[in-house]
Amino acid sequence: MGWSTVIGILGAGGVARALAAGLRAAGREVVVGARSPAGWDVPGVRAVAPREAAGAADVVVNALPGDVSLDVLAGLSRELQGKVVLDVANAVVPDPVGFAVALRYPGGSLAAELQRVLPGSRVVKALNTAHVSLMAAPGSLPVPPDVFLSGDDPAAKDVVRGLLRDLGWPDRAVVDLGGVETARGPESFVLMVGDLVRALGPVPFAFSVAR
Repeated sequence: MGWSTVIGILGAGGVARALAAGLRAAGREVVVGARSPAGWDVPGVRAVAPREAAGAADVVVNALPGDVSLDVLAGLSRELQGKVVLDVANAVVPDPVGFAVALRYPGGSLAAELQRVLPGSRVVKALNTAHVSLMAAPGSLPVPPDVFLSGDDPAAKDVVRGLLRDLGWPDRAVVDLGGVETARGPESFVLMVGDLVRALGPVPFAFSVAR
């Protein structure tokens, strides 16, 4: 993936801000798709309407809430045609506090559903097992975390590996699980988050495989 590649990020929440800042710091050209572009404030990263961002980008990151991701991205299928779509979202049924009590796509995954409605795109799942504060700063933990890839297209995974390097993830931390159907494993990790927060407190954490 060349340095001239434009990275489009759909969403304007904490995840989008962390990834936009991290990729911009690595020298990438980043454009964000937001419903309210005027409220965006990450230096060096412009915000436009989601359709414009998807159309202008070479690689698109889904940083939208999981419960709206499928509908929004399906509506952008023309703009996403032929592009790598990095899905970092978790689609869950939340409890009153906001922690996941069930997956929105049990037996499957958001990534697989996105690939189904975007047959002309190349969907790769990654980064959804890391706290937002670690997505662009994995080295801030004393124990090195891992990041997982799920997707059907090897070349698309290579593109995502390049983005992960930009965000500070070393190659040894990247675990390729296989096709997009394997995304159900990493997506299920979110079911532990509420219990982990109650056990550990509100500290940043990520998934790591001892090996």
